Amino acid sequence: MDIKEIQNLIKFVAKSGASEVKLEMDDIKITIKTGGDDRGEPMTYVQQVPMSTPHMSQPAQAPEATAPVATAHTVAADENAKYVTIKSPIIGTFYRKPSPDKPVFVEVGKTIKEGDVLCVIEAMKLFNEIESEISGKIVKILVDDSSPVEYDQPLFLVDPS
Repeated sequence: MDIKEIQNLIKFVAKSGASEVKLEMDDIKITIKTGGDDRGEPMTYVQQVPMSTPHMSQPAQAPEATAPVATAHTVAADENAKYVTIKSPIIGTFYRKPSPDKPVFVEVGKTIKEGDVLCVIEAMKLFNEIESEISGKIVKILVDDSSPVEYDQPLFLVDPS
C-alpha cells in the first residue's frame, strides 16, 4: 500500500463519518480515528508488522539490498537537476493530443519554443492548452495520456540548453 492509497483512505474515512477504522493487511496495520479529539482531524497510525524470519542471516541482507536503490534514486535526482520541470497548473485529465485523431503535441527529443502547446488538460469539461514557458528540448514525458493530474504535478522534463 503506497502513500497515495493511505491518503485516499483517510479522506474516505473522514467523509464517511466513521469514528474508527482498522485495516490489517499482510505486513501493515492501519488505524484511522476521527472525532477522537476536538480538532476534528483524522488520526492515522501505520504500523509495520514484523515478518517472521526462519534464518538469522536474512535481516542482515535486507539493508544491503536497499542501499543500491537509494543511491540509484539520488543519481537519478542529480541527473534530473539540470532539467527544468514543467508542472500542471490545474487539476484535471492530461491529454497529449488535441483530439483522438490528431498527432501528439510533443514527443521526447522535440525542440520546443516559449509559447508552444505541450498538452491539454481537461477540467470541468473545458480543455486548457498548456503552453511552454521556456525554450528547450523535451527529455521526458512524466504522465501517461488520459491520466488524471494534480495541481503542481510534474508533466515534462525539459533541457533548456
